[in-house]
Amino acid sequence: MLQQVEGSKAVAVAVAASRPQVICAYPISPQTHIVEELSRMVKSGELRGCEYVNMESEFAAMSGVIGASAVGARSYTATASQGLLYMVEAVYNASGMGLPIVMTVANRAIGAPINIWNDHGDAMSQRDSGWIQLYATSNQEAADMHVQAFKIAEELSVPVMVCMDGFVLTHATERVDVLEQDAVDAFLPPYSPRQLLDPDDPVSIGSMVGPEAFTEVRYLAHMRQLEALDVIPRVAAEFAAQFGRDSGGLLRSYRTDGAETIVIALGSVFGTLQDVIDAERADGVSVGLLGVTSFRPFPYEATHAAVQGARRVVVIERALAVGAGGIVAGDVRIALTGTEISQRTVIAGLGGRPITTTSLREMLGRAVRDELPALTFLDLDTGVVDRELRRLHPVDRFADVLPQT
Repeated sequence: MLQQVEGSKAVAVAVAASRPQVICAYPISPQTHIVEELSRMVKSGELRGCEYVNMESEFAAMSGVIGASAVGARSYTATASQGLLYMVEAVYNASGMGLPIVMTVANRAIGAPINIWNDHGDAMSQRDSGWIQLYATSNQEAADMHVQAFKIAEELSVPVMVCMDGFVLTHATERVDVLEQDAVDAFLPPYSPRQLLDPDDPVSIGSMVGPEAFTEVRYLAHMRQLEALDVIPRVAAEFAAQFGRDSGGLLRSYRTDGAETIVIALGSVFGTLQDVIDAERADGVSVGLLGVTSFRPFPYEATHAAVQGARRVVVIERALAVGAGGIVAGDVRIALTGTEISQRTVIAGLGGRPITTTSLREMLGRAVRDELPALTFLDLDTGVVDRELRRLHPVDRFADVLPQT
């Protein structure tokens, strides 16, 4: 049913339609509206058969869903930014135990300084935690991917993060085809846990493992992630067949056929970039766009195939590996192995800074002319940076290494 609805509510409705049995939550902006709506639905009786537990912290919230999942309950939580960092120990425990928890991460910058606005630094800090990470480009996709996430998680017995841009999506009101219960029931089967704690058949989950077995445990976790490269697109295809729209999957291509320059990005900037690509194409510039939906596992082979024929790729990312540069760029570089395609990385939108079409088109112009540096910080105020560097280091030691805009 088409509704004009806030992104957070659309996600809450999709989660509720997935029939979670336990929700453990602690509020932190910008995910609070999601769990508030789920709390209201449980209290009002709209969401039946679900226990909603207000926890005292994010660490407790993840610990709670770990316990619930381990005894066979379909379990869900949500967080953002410092909240995700607070639960990190338990985040690793969830994947190490192979528990199919679904968690929304309403992406928000990590402090200090404190910043409540959007970038991808929070989820990307957990890229090696063993969780599948799916990035939504719109509120429709965010809602759809939560239902898919439960199916993927439970088939593989692996936890899944659905990442949606904080405020940009969570607090945006737009038209969404809100998922209805009967349709979700037809798509998502009842939860049948692969492993569970049962007093009548006692086993240990997540217990002590010595050097003689730890490598094998990690190898099996790695293999489940590789298996997800087949499961994620299959589940997306099943969703498209039932609901009549493409959502999720590994990658999303836009006007890449014959493109000499391909932009690679994640999240809501995909929509802005579609407008930029259309404008550039109208001006006769051969550019295309590739959206990464599955950041973990990263679709190396699919990315390699998608950029064939291009001369260059430009990776735009809303996170920074301090001292190294791009994060997604590292995976793209691996995907380009064996090609002669040049790669440039653009760090953009940190801490919620707007990524404008004007700046993107100017940047693309430089990329097409092969004038773009290997690492660029979009719209960086070089005057502020230069003054601070010179204040700290009066000797002109940074003259040749000042960042490019």
